[in-house]
Order: sequence, then C-alpha cells, then structure tokens
Amino acid sequence: MTALLAQEKAASGSMPTVTFTLDFPESSPTHYSIAVAANGHAHYESTGKIEPDSEEEKYNSEFQVSARNRERIFDWAKQAQYFAGKVDSGNGKLAFTGAKVLSYQNGQISNTAHYNYPKQEAVRQLTALFQAMGETLEYGRRLAYYHRYQKLALDEELKRMEAEAKTNALDEIQGVAPVLREIVDDTSVMNVVRARAQQLILMGSESSGGR
Repeated sequence: MTALLAQEKAASGSMPTVTFTLDFPESSPTHYSIAVAANGHAHYESTGKIEPDSEEEKYNSEFQVSARNRERIFDWAKQAQYFAGKVDSGNGKLAFTGAKVLSYQNGQISNTAHYNYPKQEAVRQLTALFQAMGETLEYGRRLAYYHRYQKLALDEELKRMEAEAKTNALDEIQGVAPVLREIVDDTSVMNVVRARAQQLILMGSESSGGR
C-alpha cells in the first residue's frame, strides 16, 4: 500500500494515519515518505540513488512500527492539534533542511502542514523520530541492493549501520529485519558480514521489544 493509498484508506474512515514526507533535492534520497496507521502498520517509500552516478530508483517497504513509537506518534500528533494550525517557525534565517509535510487523516479530520523548521516541540519530536526511521529504512534499501549486486560492499555498510544504531541515530531497526535475515541466511556472504547482520537483528528485536 502506498502512502497515498494509506491516506485514502484513512480518509474513508477505516484507519487514522499520520504521514511524514520529506523532499530534499540536495540529499539522498531526494524524496521519502512514511505513513503510520493507528494499528502500527507502516509503509515507506523513497526515490534516490544508490551510487552517485546511478539512476534514481523508487523503493517501497512495509513494516510494523513498535508499540511505543506508535503511541508516541499519535500522542505527538494530538499535542500538535493534528497539524491543523501553523507548524513552521516562520524563521527565514534558518537553513533549509528539506520541504517537510505532516498529515493526519481519520475519515473526519484531514489536515496537512508544510514546514522547514517546526515551532512546536511535539512536531520537532515527530520530525526527529520519522527522520531516524527514514535513515534506518534507507539502510535497508542499500543493503538489499548491495546484497544483490555488490556483496563486497555489505561489510562497510553494516559497520556504519551498527555504529549509528549504537548512538541511537536509527529507529525501528526491526523494519529492515527481512533484508538482514536474507544476508544472515546467505552462505555465499562472508561470516563476519553475516554476524554483523545477526547482531543488528538482535538490536532491533531488543529495542522494539522495549517499546
């Protein structure tokens, strides 16, 4: 289900949904969105390059958000009045960090807010969480690509992912567990790489279990 379809489903009254979208042409990916439904089901989609000289490609992933983060997302959305008012700080002196959009739909309410830097603490918390989730899902996208086309690149990518996970820069690691398991199960991949992937699966399991 795409983020748009998730929003349409929410608009029909079946499931409240919070969606975060970021468009930043100077970054990679240039676009991504995460739609989280009230039951925890999430859809991630992005457009970007794996390599600087490669073509932009679309990527989609479905996963289940941890209970703790699901509750936080909808609590923060409520604190932010479901994005009904002005969300952007209006400070033109702040550096542009991407065109951000938060939307909330539940069949009765349909609100969308565009911003660069938020003025509300709840929106700042939401933005930080969604960006950490996006960083995690992009690791999943790159790992899937490297596992298929450049297995020798997996070790460095997993090293970086592990380092970021240890500093709490990532969130919802269990969302990329399927690609990590594929690496663990692939006997043609170096044992040290498979061990790193297994360690990340455990880290994701522990963090989601505590949420």
